[in-house]
Order: sequence, then structure tokens, then C-alpha cells
Amino acid sequence: MIRIEAIEEAAFEITSRAAIEIPEDYRTGLRELVKGEKAELSRFVLEAMLDNYEAAEQDRRAMCADTGVPRFFVKAGNEAAIEGGFVALEASLRRALARATQEVPLRPNRVHPLTRQDNNNNVGINAPEIDYSFEPGGDWVDITTVHKGGLFGSDYRMLFPGDGIDGIKRFFLDVMYEFGRRGLACQPAIVGVGIGGSKDVAMTLGKQAACLRVVGDRNPDPAAAKLEDELKEMGNAIGMGPMGYVGSSMVVDCHVELGYTHTGGMPMSVHSFCLSSRRAVARLHGDGRVEYRTDPNWFTPYMRRESVEWQTTEKALAAG
Repeated sequence: MIRIEAIEEAAFEITSRAAIEIPEDYRTGLRELVKGEKAELSRFVLEAMLDNYEAAEQDRRAMCADTGVPRFFVKAGNEAAIEGGFVALEASLRRALARATQEVPLRPNRVHPLTRQDNNNNVGINAPEIDYSFEPGGDWVDITTVHKGGLFGSDYRMLFPGDGIDGIKRFFLDVMYEFGRRGLACQPAIVGVGIGGSKDVAMTLGKQAACLRVVGDRNPDPAAAKLEDELKEMGNAIGMGPMGYVGSSMVVDCHVELGYTHTGGMPMSVHSFCLSSRRAVARLHGDGRVEYRTDPNWFTPYMRRESVEWQTTEKALAAG
């Protein structure tokens, strides 16, 4: 049985870590951009970012003054038993975020959209968002928190089958250029692309691709993996660097996620994560153990399954 008290404490811990400790995979990707960046000002900004990450950890203060809109992703093993069930889990996540807002501290960014009422704790109607997925077997629960800016950095377009791969690339370039030119995203960043599904699924897949996969990860679908490499290269070849300056480092990495879609359409979304790539994960086991990491491992073989049933061959692939 996973205790609610343990969930609340782990949620508070990962909320603090996400705000302060930038994942090593992202730092590694940023160092690679520094090596290839020839524009002096852009290179200076990249190096300053790395210095700021170290300062934030040393001072135990949030890396960015705008701590975004924290949200949670819950992945539960099929055999997991939670004290009080999922309603109790959601209450514990809300309590943890309210506490973290005061103690980390986080900027209280959440307000009522009409009255602008601010509860000063990042909690309110449909806030924080909690997304769920499930896995066969296992008595554990993964809690992931992501702190992503909530104003810009996302775009959507309904493409059509005739647009093809060229249409996907054209929309991607349009978005990246506008993000940089108009200051609609904090570059460089991990960029997520959702292709297919319904309109809302395309948006969800793109955001999750940006926020829940690590730098260097590639989609197991060969066509998607090839597109990821091509889009990353294109994004860094439009003449912009960090924060819209002249350079060649807008995209730390590009992740593509797919969903089967209507035969007549091809919805697509593009999402730029924050330049601080704030995420942290806790796995809580039924025996009381808690493990912390920075790779959400959200897109598992089970989550990407194509068949009606979870096939034996797919299980073997998932087991490695």
C-alpha cells in the first residue's frame, strides 16, 4: 500500500527539485550547442545559462523567477494500491504544490480567468492539471512534475494528407521563426511535435513530447526518429540562437509523437519547453521505497502500442 503521506512528501520534493535542479541530459545538450555556436553573443548567453544553473543549485533558489504553471503526470502500475485511492492522491498533490509555492518559493501564477482571483498557492479550478497513464504489472506509482511557462511557446495547425512531410517541415519552420522573432518562447529548448490523433490529442502529444522525454531520446518508429533529426537540424539552421539573437542554437532536441488520425486530416502541434527544462520524477513502491530521477519514461512501449491487445511480442520488446 502506497501511503498518502509519502505521496505528498515526494510531490513536494520533486516540485522543489524541478524548480532548482536542471536535469543533466538538458545540460549536456546545452553544452553541445555551445560547442557549435559561432555567434559570440549567443555563445555568451548559453554559457551564462549554464552558470546560472550552478548558482541556483548552490543557493537552493528557483533557477527562473517565473516558475511557470506546475503540473503533474501520474503513471500507475496496474497492481498499485494507493491509500484512499486516486481522489486522495489528487488532494495530496494539491497540498504539496500549495506548500511548495510558499516554501521553495514558487511564483503564484494561477489566477481565475475572469475575476483574476489569485489564491496565492498555484491551486484552483482545474489547477494543477493531472494527467494519467497506466502500465501492466507493477505496484508502483510514478509522479512527475513539470514547470512549463503557460503563456506562449505552443502552436497548432490542421494539415492534410497531401501536405506530407514537406508540409510538416514548413509548419515547423514557420512556428520556430515566429517563436524567435516575436519572443514567444524561451530558446534554446526541447521542442515537442505532436502529429495525428484528434485536435486535442495532437496538442497533448506535442506538449508531452517536449516535457516528458530526455535529450538524445529517439522515437522507436524509424520514420518519426528520422523526422526528429531533420527538424532539429532545420530549427538550428534558420539563423537564430538563444532568446532570438543571431545564432544557430534554438533547438536543444526535437521529439515527435504520433497518433492514428482521421483519414482526411493530419493535425499537428509544436511546443517549445522552457530553457530551464524543469522536470523531476518520484517512483513510490508498495513496500515504502521512494526513488528520484529526472527521466519521466512516460512514452513506454505499452503507451505506444498499436494492436487491440497487448501482444506477447510487444511485451518482449518492452522487457528489452
